[in-house]
Amino acid sequence: MLDDYPQVRPGPPRPSTIIQPNIFSLPPGSERYVVEGAGAILVPIHAGDRIAITNDEGGQPCEIVAVNKSGRLSPEILGQNSSASADGLKALLTSSDQSLRGLRMGVEARGIDLAQTGAITLFGAATPAGTQESFTANAEGTVIIAAPGGPMDFEAQNTATPLTVMVTRSKLNQHVRFELPTPLANPLADIRVHTQTAEAYFVKAGDYIQIIDVDGRQCTDFECFSARKLDKGIEHALDVTTTRTLMGHAYPMPGLHAKYYDQEMVPLVEVVQDTCGRHDAFALACSAKYYDDIGYPGHVNCSDNFNAALSQYNIAARKGWMAINFFFNTSLDDHGVMYADEPWSRPGDYVLLRALTDIVCVSSACPDDTSAANGWNPTDIHVRTYSGKETFQRSLAYRPTPDAEYKMTKQTGFHDSFAKHTRNFVEYNGYWLANCFAAAGPIEEYHACRQKCVIMDLSPLRKFEITGPDAEALCQYVFTRNMKTLAIGGVVYTAMCYAHGGMIDDGTVFRLGRDNFRWIGGNDYGGEWLREQAEKLGLKAMVRSSSDQLHNVAVQGPESRDLLKKLVWTAPHNPEFEQLEWFRFTPARLHDESGTPFIVSRTGYTGELGYEVMCHPKDCAEIWQAIWDAGQAHGIKPMGLEALDMVRIEAGLIFADYDFSDQTDPFEAGIGFTVPLKSKTDDFIGRDALIRRKETPARKLVGLEIESNVDVAHGDCIHVGRAQIGEVTSSMRSPLLGKNIALARVDVAHSAPGTQLEIGKLDGHQKRLPAVITEATAAYDPKKTRPRS
Repeated sequence: MLDDYPQVRPGPPRPSTIIQPNIFSLPPGSERYVVEGAGAILVPIHAGDRIAITNDEGGQPCEIVAVNKSGRLSPEILGQNSSASADGLKALLTSSDQSLRGLRMGVEARGIDLAQTGAITLFGAATPAGTQESFTANAEGTVIIAAPGGPMDFEAQNTATPLTVMVTRSKLNQHVRFELPTPLANPLADIRVHTQTAEAYFVKAGDYIQIIDVDGRQCTDFECFSARKLDKGIEHALDVTTTRTLMGHAYPMPGLHAKYYDQEMVPLVEVVQDTCGRHDAFALACSAKYYDDIGYPGHVNCSDNFNAALSQYNIAARKGWMAINFFFNTSLDDHGVMYADEPWSRPGDYVLLRALTDIVCVSSACPDDTSAANGWNPTDIHVRTYSGKETFQRSLAYRPTPDAEYKMTKQTGFHDSFAKHTRNFVEYNGYWLANCFAAAGPIEEYHACRQKCVIMDLSPLRKFEITGPDAEALCQYVFTRNMKTLAIGGVVYTAMCYAHGGMIDDGTVFRLGRDNFRWIGGNDYGGEWLREQAEKLGLKAMVRSSSDQLHNVAVQGPESRDLLKKLVWTAPHNPEFEQLEWFRFTPARLHDESGTPFIVSRTGYTGELGYEVMCHPKDCAEIWQAIWDAGQAHGIKPMGLEALDMVRIEAGLIFADYDFSDQTDPFEAGIGFTVPLKSKTDDFIGRDALIRRKETPARKLVGLEIESNVDVAHGDCIHVGRAQIGEVTSSMRSPLLGKNIALARVDVAHSAPGTQLEIGKLDGHQKRLPAVITEATAAYDPKKTRPRS
């Protein structure tokens, strides 16, 4: 009888498998905190709570201050006895670090006197990465956990690195999934926008508005009006179409504009900080019609909630409201169709705005539970306002890995020195860097680099200290170049690859000693990858970030040697400055043996004779001024990113995410010389794949000369007849050569010098630009005689 029925899959349905950031999959009652190197956090605790502290990168000391309810230091709360002083924490709190402002507020609010003894100390300089210590609280109180550290000794490589803290609560709070983040300053107002509601509020000109996603993946619409216009009965709301037109984004796109205007082009608010990075700034707030049309008549919606909240200001109701749709992950595809997915926002993510005039605002907690717009679970939004007397640095956030805490855009140690010459700074790799300078401009900066000398900020480069008895073995396995032949004081340019041969990064390795190396690359993941491989292989090597301990300027151009030899003093056991060969470095001091310490290397990214100078951020202003003063006799000019891009493309130097990616091997990226497959006899990650890819290449990086002055962009398609055979990776109009040039990746069948190609514009077919492949990728000085000189 059973044969009369179809076969079915036995058992109940299986849940979807979704890999997502750990913060959304932590067990109930678990909280994760990251203490940055030379930073500290404050966490309230209760009896039975368990605290686990992990030394992420190794070698980082930890101080714990446990405080009872009366504000007295009480290590007994964590079952410890100690008479130590919290010297490291006190040094951090008396510093000028603005990131510790919230911690200082918490210490003051609780009346904690850090002059008392009783700090608990953990870990030491030799503590391996991943080492963990745990404690269980036996009473209610507060713990402050610090990762103390001062300026790094360049040769000792004693950088300050992060600690990860996991708190497991003994009692679950049934009402709040995540705690609100610490205020940025003393709030003027705290406004809770409960799920599926909206709240209206007034903000004075100059004051700040912080809009916080409490539990993560929750969207919020924001609208505002000039209060002075409302006093006159004029209801001019923030207008998205006017805003995107004035800001140069005439078509909808995800993200935030710098300022927002009403329909008469009156500026209402500006964006100061954003920790999420993904927003919808072009659609209406959800309305009754939206839910009616998808089969949910009567569903609560943001537009009706706006109407109710704004009624107290006598603002007329509307069927649908224009808004900034904070945290919405909404976009348009290539066909102009709108689509949405779960928000990118995490618990505690926020946007900080500043009111440019007196405004009446309204914020919602979006009620959409019919789609992924709020992660299928609408929650609360929280709004804080702050006095305009507070100062908040403009910043965006990025996450090195999906599970990492966000990092806000920083100013480099050289920022104030460069800021004397320009206001044009752009976000680059987590820092604000000068784009160009007011007195000259990119063309003049370019010529100064080619003819005289320039100084530019390259501090966002990521630095990692690799130390320990297996440091050489780790470097030999992870990098493509042969580290065994790298001399102390030497620098080598290398690639770092995955097992399939795709590039993680390119950069330079410095050898400071037999077991001491420094990796300088373009991204944080390079250090993560090194640490992962050391742990996987059980190697006795520590990999610690020193990016915040070493900031650097490049001094480049034909007169850079003559300039720097006036400033550089080296110890007798190190090379004299003028003895530094290409790709060599030395520890040095400013003027004489008692001067400020720094490191100088004969390296650069311009195709010219040049050097890079690295120092601790506290010494940047002094180092910069000394270079600047000595450079006046050599025609020195500051150089920004626009001019840097021009000189590096001319010199055929590659740039991450333009000329290479994890889909590109070093041969396809034009740096096959970094892969000595025959002379390096030790195995390394990706070797087998790179042998295969070298023997059977598919694409090649080439240089192009373009027979047109029409601008060419990254990603423009390249054709032979109807077929697309490649794409432009980088392009510029060369002032020196007087022509349009580009780097491009093309199929090997069409990669020979002299091959005629066409670059497609518009749809790739209706408009084309003739181009020819050149003999070398470098259009300027292909034999590198200038940097070798």
